Amino acid sequence: MKSSHTHQGYWAFIGHRLSGIALAVFLPAHFYVLAMALDEAKLDGFLKLAEMPAMKFGEWGLVLLLSMHMFFGLRLLALELLPWSSTRDARISWIGWGFAASMAIGLVFVAGVI
Repeated sequence: MKSSHTHQGYWAFIGHRLSGIALAVFLPAHFYVLAMALDEAKLDGFLKLAEMPAMKFGEWGLVLLLSMHMFFGLRLLALELLPWSSTRDARISWIGWGFAASMAIGLVFVAGVI
């Protein structure tokens, strides 16, 4: 019998869950930066910091997390709400497409940033 932890659906679940947690952790930092917009000197200081390569890499990671969370979430919605004659084939094929689309969006973002 195959362990559920080696199934591709399990890894799609883990990817969706971890990306959601990472995005939830990011939100307070995002709101803090938005609050900086009220003070021009603080915002200018942050914008200089945002030009650093490490921050650019972090932006790419954020876009990748957002797209991964979106595509794996859409996969779950499709599996839950659409009628399927055989859900096994749909579950397996949507994982690969969702991951590939997330990577493509991340690469497009990197190409536009650099």
